[in-house]
Amino acid sequence: MRITKTLLCSAAMATAMAGGASAQDKTLESIGISVGLLGNPFFVATIKGIEDRAKEINPDVEVTSVSADYDLNKQVSQIDNFIASGVDIIMLNAVDAQAIAPAVKRAKNAGIVVAAFDVSAPGADVTVMTDNVDAGRKACQYIVDNLEGNAGDVIIINGPQSSSIVDRVKGCQEVFDAHDGINVLSDDQNGKGSRDGGLEVMQGLLTRYDNIDAVFAINDPTGIGAQLAAKQLGRDEFIITAVDGAPDVEEALVSDGALIKASASQDPYVMAGQALKMGYDFFMGNTPEEDTVLLEPQLITADNIDSYQGWTAAR
Repeated sequence: MRITKTLLCSAAMATAMAGGASAQDKTLESIGISVGLLGNPFFVATIKGIEDRAKEINPDVEVTSVSADYDLNKQVSQIDNFIASGVDIIMLNAVDAQAIAPAVKRAKNAGIVVAAFDVSAPGADVTVMTDNVDAGRKACQYIVDNLEGNAGDVIIINGPQSSSIVDRVKGCQEVFDAHDGINVLSDDQNGKGSRDGGLEVMQGLLTRYDNIDAVFAINDPTGIGAQLAAKQLGRDEFIITAVDGAPDVEEALVSDGALIKASASQDPYVMAGQALKMGYDFFMGNTPEEDTVLLEPQLITADNIDSYQGWTAAR
């Protein structure tokens, strides 16, 4: 895997031309998109980014978007349906970091370009995603820096085992492991990457533990759900950090009494649009110099929220 790191604000990258002259008469006619959960505004923004870039290439392109609901079997079926319908490019937000590989292989064997976004997918032709290990590090370093004596009892609310979530937890654990005073009470509860899941998991954790100093949630919806659980049970002794930099968290960061204090931001619109552009270049026979692009996350807090530009697309 060849990887390039770039700033989050970058919306384009250079590609090295490798042959492709015979592909100039090809037309992008159809795209299939499978995302983890359409109930998450993050994924709504990714679809918008793909659609807008695709319409720039061909205003008549047919774009079909579906939600896998973090169900591997459902996503595999969606990919098989895209193969059967003969789409030109599959835009894939893989719900499982490894088990999706056979479906990706089938798509490629059928001559379909597979472009991964937000998370990696084994065998994908191109990938654009946030540096999620760094996102986890930044969010959890904020926790350590803001605990008295850099010590305390902390929780990681985990999620579906896509590569992005695995990497965020890995980055977070690296930070916590480097500080002897950090005691991780729980790191294996699946909040399902959703507000409802974060609420349910946090309710159980709050019942189990009388004192919690900080919580790392693997994405903003999970963090918002955890905050809601705390308010329902009258608990306010801890801080929460997360990943996404979503509009709801922008509001939380400037709200009185909010437990959410920081989020490592992404730009889903730009990310997915860039993945579509790379996928299209590959479709046209142009091999990118680097097949994987990592976008650098920015940690947003109440201190820098005024300079944060937010997600690019309207949500």
